[in-house]
Amino acid sequence: MAYRVLLMDDEPAICEITGILLKKLGYDPTITMTGEETLNIYNQALLDGVPYDVIILDLTVPGGMGGREVIQQIREHDKEVKVLVSSGDLSDPAIISFTDYGFSGVLAKPYNKAALDQAIKSVLS
Repeated sequence: MAYRVLLMDDEPAICEITGILLKKLGYDPTITMTGEETLNIYNQALLDGVPYDVIILDLTVPGGMGGREVIQQIREHDKEVKVLVSSGDLSDPAIISFTDYGFSGVLAKPYNKAALDQAIKSVLS
């Protein structure tokens, strides 16, 4: 059975490319573009008894709920789920001290297929 991955990113190109990469790597991806949509899908998966194995959250969503806000709500329900924070701003405190913000690991942008796979495997192991 493939690991289920929930990806939130506000950039359509990143969503499309990362979705393809995740499938090629053997994962079962769900793609969202807003924090609200991510939380709705995450909560529905919990209710359905098919939780996600890994969640990848874009740190910053202009004009919307980004990774910082989403992780806080997810951690209220699930302390164990593996959550990667994704950003191109490697100087952000949520990247430097990711565990302080509730994240399990970092996926630095831009990333390629190998970096994506490595980041997911590192939090699953």
